[in-house]
Amino acid sequence: MNKRKFITLLGGAAAAWPLAAHAQQPERMRRIGVLMYLAADDPDSPARVAAFAQGLQELGWIDGRNIRIDYRWGAGDTERYRAYAAELVALAPDVILVSSGSALAAVQNATRTVPIVFVNVGDPVGGGYVASLARPGGNTTGFTLWEWGTSGKWLELLKEIVPAMTRAAVIRDASITSGTAYFAEIQAVAPSLGVELTPIDARDDGGIEQTIAGFTRGSNCGLIVTASPSAMRRRELIIALAAKHRLPAVYPIRNFVADGGLISYGTNEIEQHRRAAAYVDRILRGEKPANLPVQNPTKYELVINLKTARALGLEVPATLLARADEVIE
Repeated sequence: MNKRKFITLLGGAAAAWPLAAHAQQPERMRRIGVLMYLAADDPDSPARVAAFAQGLQELGWIDGRNIRIDYRWGAGDTERYRAYAAELVALAPDVILVSSGSALAAVQNATRTVPIVFVNVGDPVGGGYVASLARPGGNTTGFTLWEWGTSGKWLELLKEIVPAMTRAAVIRDASITSGTAYFAEIQAVAPSLGVELTPIDARDDGGIEQTIAGFTRGSNCGLIVTASPSAMRRRELIIALAAKHRLPAVYPIRNFVADGGLISYGTNEIEQHRRAAAYVDRILRGEKPANLPVQNPTKYELVINLKTARALGLEVPATLLARADEVIE
């Protein structure tokens, strides 16, 4: 080999060394913060964590290898949301996932720069969390829990399973925009079904017990539980009261029916966490939340607990059973 060729080869190899060294460097660890509205020991928490982790893994993100996930659990407590939001932001995450409107408000108050993906938020536009569904703007995007036009479906289903019902109590959290919106949509449907409504504050255990006790002294009663962190946190109490007072009740998500409630119609919250992984992936790869439209639910689930129906002395119409996505025996 002549001297000129040797020098050329040597120079090429030297130029390649930095590239090879760069290729061998470990992938940068990305950080994801998660603020859940449930408590860590809630029976439904593991399924949400698993769904989110599975969604990320399918996209190439594995906790402990190329991402680190920091979880915080609000347990429906506003003060916890604020404290944990500050903690997560201080960790300098690449993106934060939040699972309720109250948690979202706390994180947005803590940062307007860290990208945020939300799930299970009822009214992100009305709540002021995003500018619009199509163009959310700012640092926030995600997945809504409900479309308002379908809120009246709760009352329609309850009337279908209890045709004689003329009065319905509605458990809602009036402190959040979705609580007001849910009730307004149900009110719009009530006159055509011949049903009188009684609102109940979801944030007060004693008030729930007293109002339901007084309400059920009358006849032809039913109960509607709208979606909120407050109602979710009190689901055992609400289900127990419905059973105690033999009150046919419709709930916003499957969890209530799995725990003994009569019927539910709503989105699959676990699936929302899996879908959220796709937006987290896109943000980690450089996209901006402002350019990712907020998505409405793609599917609603109807779940019926026949054991509870029998305990209440109700016969579920065959047409309703045929439409159910799941029947719990």
